[in-house]
Amino acid sequence: MSGLKILALESSAVSAGAAVSVDGKIVAENFVNAGLTHSQTLLPMVEACLKTANRTVQDVDAVAIANGPGSFTGIRIGVAAVKGICFGGKKCIGVSTLEAMAYNLLGADCIALCVMDARCSQVYTAVFDCGEKVTRLCEDKAVMISDLPEMIENAKKDIKKDVIILGDGAELCYNYLKTVCNGVFLAPVTVRYQRAAGVALAAEYAGELIEADALKPVYLRVPQAERELKKRSENQ
Repeated sequence: MSGLKILALESSAVSAGAAVSVDGKIVAENFVNAGLTHSQTLLPMVEACLKTANRTVQDVDAVAIANGPGSFTGIRIGVAAVKGICFGGKKCIGVSTLEAMAYNLLGADCIALCVMDARCSQVYTAVFDCGEKVTRLCEDKAVMISDLPEMIENAKKDIKKDVIILGDGAELCYNYLKTVCNGVFLAPVTVRYQRAAGVALAAEYAGELIEADALKPVYLRVPQAERELKKRSENQ
């Protein structure tokens, strides 16, 4: 897709944001990483971002959201917000949170290892080749942190580039990987976290326009409440 005016939202983890892009150019972005609940911050950021960009919801062609993986609550809030904004027939675009992060490194000529802390020594992760475009090298998955060296080795077999680690699990993974892998680096803090600008770019270059009713969260794992309920049922 090209030539779109996109309103993008990001609420998949602790940080949250909104951005407006026009034909692949970010014209406005709001970002917060203060630990406030997304129900408090997301829609006010959308309103402020649109105002800064001198746009209204009616002016944009589509609304994009990072619909997972990530925080179950954060994803639900983001998806619900997009469905509300699109009420009346506006199209939306759901993109992978991990792929959206890789667009933070568009043009950086590196391998992006995108990682989100899934707790219990696990991460949500995917690997991308970042240059003039972003190319996915594996599907989104939930793995143990100890599985990451093999993923890096597989990526570097054909692509001889440094690995840049980004995401809210980046520092955790870097502290482990730097002891067992060569050529791995922590992304600068300015591009390390999930940002709505990355969502907008992923939607522009790799997204698909869909009806709001078709937008669904992507969890990769069963929510903890469901896991605990199943465990209690099995123990009875």
